[in-house]
Amino acid sequence: MTNLELAKAANRVRKGIVSSVHSAKAGHPGGSLSAADVYTFLYFEEMNVDPENPKDPDRDRFVLSKGHTAPGYYSTLANRGFFPVEDLLTLRKLGSYLQGHPDMKHIPGVDMSSGSLGQGISAAVGMALAGKMDKKDYRVYTLLGDGEIQEGQVWEASMFAGARNLDNLCVIVDNNGLQIDGRIEDVCSPYPIDQKFEAFNFHVINVDAHNFDELRAAFAEARAQKGKPTAIIAHSVKGKGVSFMENNAGWHGKAPNDEEYATAMADLEKIDAELEKAGEA
Repeated sequence: MTNLELAKAANRVRKGIVSSVHSAKAGHPGGSLSAADVYTFLYFEEMNVDPENPKDPDRDRFVLSKGHTAPGYYSTLANRGFFPVEDLLTLRKLGSYLQGHPDMKHIPGVDMSSGSLGQGISAAVGMALAGKMDKKDYRVYTLLGDGEIQEGQVWEASMFAGARNLDNLCVIVDNNGLQIDGRIEDVCSPYPIDQKFEAFNFHVINVDAHNFDELRAAFAEARAQKGKPTAIIAHSVKGKGVSFMENNAGWHGKAPNDEEYATAMADLEKIDAELEKAGEA
């Protein structure tokens, strides 16, 4: 896909995030929006996945370690064709298969249930080890939050991945700088994130999470890496695309009311219009 096509897809993902969280009257829009471009690049460009065959044993795997940003994950899966986009409006509703955190037993395309912070990367490391033991070519991707990496289990899993030279593993950290209680460096600083992963024998790449050229180059570099897992530190803007949510920790975990929803969707419609104009130029 071209960068313009990816940008349009990412904006559709963002619309799905805002609409589903508004419909549910609960959820986590900020970190979903900051990761929307990464989600989009993974599922529309990078990963070997097939919505018609979501359990293909040779598919690439993805684990959402920061499981609370499920609205972004669900919107990406829906827009990629794993299930109807209309179902996003059932988020968190009684009887819906789209629960507050991903459920591998009921949602097409979800490789691992997740939610308890820190645990997703451990599952991803296990999948990567299994791929090596089975001599399979699939790759494993996992998305972590920068607040999430305050969890000790993250570093136990990283130590194991580095020690076992799991070069089929790609860890992405959504580094938007904010968590539920404020700035990550004020709560419990995980910095320098890149040097920490390097100390655990990771190949590390820093990127602008909203630049598709940088994302494309980073994932290509990760695929070419031999003998080490890769950590991509994706520097992002929390709430990206919605004016009043951007860089605002208050939008970590709450839903927009009707007036805020209208403003958010207007912001995203404006982005759509700008992308259409760019396509015509």
